[in-house]
Amino acid sequence: MKVPYRGTFRTRMARILALDYGAKRTGIAVTDPLQLIATALDTVRTHDLLEYLKAYTGREPVEAFVVGMPRRLDNTPTNNTPLVEGFIKRLRNSFPDIPVYTHDERFTSSMALQSMIAGGTSRRERRVKGNIDKVSATIILQSYMESRK
Repeated sequence: MKVPYRGTFRTRMARILALDYGAKRTGIAVTDPLQLIATALDTVRTHDLLEYLKAYTGREPVEAFVVGMPRRLDNTPTNNTPLVEGFIKRLRNSFPDIPVYTHDERFTSSMALQSMIAGGTSRRERRVKGNIDKVSATIILQSYMESRK
C-alpha cells in the first residue's frame, strides 16, 4: 500500500510486534509502519494473548513476532524458558505465515525500571507490573531492530 510521506510516496510496511511473555501477563510493543520506532502497546493477560494477537493482526499487517527469550548470564535456560518455548510453538501454529524470532531478554526488566525512573514515571506507576512488562517489550523490540542493522 502506498502512503504519502513528506511529499513523496513510500510503500507502507507491516509492523513488528515484540512480546515479553510471562506466566500471568505479557507486555507487547510494536513498531510504526515504517519500522523506525518501537513503542509500548499494551499488557495483556497471558491467557488472552493469542486472541488479542488475532484481533490485532486482523486490523494491522504484521511482518514478524519477536519473543523475548529468558536466559541466565551463562546463556543456559531459566525456569521460564520452557514456558516461552511452548508459547512460541502455539504462536507459530496460530500464525503460520508470520515468522517468529527470539531475542535475548536478559536485564530488560531492570532496564525498563531504570528507564521509567529516568523518564520521571511516578513511583505509583512503576509499581504497576504491567507497565514494566510493556517497557520491557519495547526494549526487546528496540534491541532486535538495532541488531538487524
